[in-house]
Amino acid sequence: MSKMILILGGTRSGKSGYAVKLAKEIGGNVAFIATAEALDKEMEKRIRLHKASRPKRWKLIEERKDVAAILSKLKNRYDVILIDCLGLLISNLLAEDLKDKEIERRMGKLIRAISKTGMTTLLVSNEVGMGVVPSNHLARRFTDLIGLANQMAAEKADEVIFMQAGVPLRLKEV
Repeated sequence: MSKMILILGGTRSGKSGYAVKLAKEIGGNVAFIATAEALDKEMEKRIRLHKASRPKRWKLIEERKDVAAILSKLKNRYDVILIDCLGLLISNLLAEDLKDKEIERRMGKLIRAISKTGMTTLLVSNEVGMGVVPSNHLARRFTDLIGLANQMAAEKADEVIFMQAGVPLRLKEV
């Protein structure tokens, strides 16, 4: 049975760590889909720390752009899929110079793919709508797209958890 759990939070809110903890608690065979790419030394360090926090037995799949296509190949092969994170996925698509409508279409495709996996999927995403409106166009596009993607995911999610200062707050539970 498919189950989607959306885990939202700001920078350093504990969302990724909580998702890893939850995946360990659920147990079984876990696939971790990473959307990050190490483009500089600081990002390399972040990725190293993230990898060190996960069990080595988990399957690591690195996919920067088309997570939906990966999910269709994994159907029923794992107990848990952890996707970290939606914000980086959208950033990667923006870097490809895709139009907003195409990114929105891809986010809808991803959410539909999650519902068809037959597995529990933990989707980590950034909450960026609690601050000021960014002063530059690209940052505003990102904020609008991640906000829309989060709303789309939350609507279909079985559970929505908001992380604040390392504390999980349950916003939705079915």
